[in-house]
Amino acid sequence: MKFTRTLLTFGAFVIPFSAALAHGPTRVKLDLSVDVAAPPAKVWATIGNFQDLSWAPSVAKVTGTDGNTANQAHRTITLKSGPVLPDEELDDYDSTKMEYTTFLPHVDPKVFPVADYSTHVMVKPLPSGGSHVEILAAFYRGYMNNNPPPDMNEDAAKKAVSALWQPALDALKAKFGAAH
Repeated sequence: MKFTRTLLTFGAFVIPFSAALAHGPTRVKLDLSVDVAAPPAKVWATIGNFQDLSWAPSVAKVTGTDGNTANQAHRTITLKSGPVLPDEELDDYDSTKMEYTTFLPHVDPKVFPVADYSTHVMVKPLPSGGSHVEILAAFYRGYMNNNPPPDMNEDAAKKAVSALWQPALDALKAKFGAAH
């Protein structure tokens, strides 16, 4: 009887401990934004086309299909640093709300260290007449097992996503000026 209680107590400890060790990566959320002096319609005219990332300095080129048609449009992004982000999908597009959502189902984590990557791009009015531009990115690190190598851990994933979008937001601020 004493042995059974000890075994049950030991089992109650081992199961949660082993479950904790088996836990894989956690979804990372990154919220990047900038407030600019231009009205929302003017900013949306610059960033609202899913097929056009000319406003993002880290992007060398974009090729795509089906314009801004949600659940049909796709684009491939080639970054100036070399990586190619293939076949990103446009999941939702609302020009009235000035926002769209994308999903990148497959990317080589050795070139862009993320998995199940999605973004939500939006422009919102500010009381000053300017615009709040926000890019919400959600993703997993590129290495989906435990003990990721340094180039595919959460920090590497955050750095890669920030390197794509922060220069774009900085360029919008340079183009339109900072909101007051």
